[in-house]
Amino acid sequence: MTDRVFNVLFLCTGNSARSIFAESLLTHLGGGRFRAFSAGSHPKGEVHPMALELLKEYDFPHEGFRSKNWREFEADGAPEMDFVITVCDNAAGETCPVWPGQPMTAHWGIEDPAQVEGPGQKLAFYKAMSHLRRRIELFVSLPTSGLARLELEQRVRKIGKEEGATQMAKDAQ
Repeated sequence: MTDRVFNVLFLCTGNSARSIFAESLLTHLGGGRFRAFSAGSHPKGEVHPMALELLKEYDFPHEGFRSKNWREFEADGAPEMDFVITVCDNAAGETCPVWPGQPMTAHWGIEDPAQVEGPGQKLAFYKAMSHLRRRIELFVSLPTSGLARLELEQRVRKIGKEEGATQMAKDAQ
């Protein structure tokens, strides 16, 4: 792979929290090497207020986000994606559009913090954001210019498997 800016689309069902976190975090942590986008298969129509609150609290990009349908990214004139990463199990199990350019794909399942109500909600959002931050840190550290496409895709997929299990075990302690 060459040194260039990569387009990355994060998918979730509602596009209201996890995929928004991922878009914001990659925009912030990507060092200009990545252009991040997010979308949902069944968008909620608005970004969850707690997601925006946490992004703002931790000084990550938090303005201009909107909940949108993934169909926007298969339309004429849409940016061609290099990576498409699902961040929820529901979206991973759905039939996705055929993305122009055959992007590399991966699944980084994160529990939906929007399903938590009451006093534990902010903690659930924080954990989701923390898991995604660690995965994105691993992602941006990959030597994209020194890896063949297949090896790069395998490493991106591995981030969602190993790191996820390791991080979840640490949280349980």
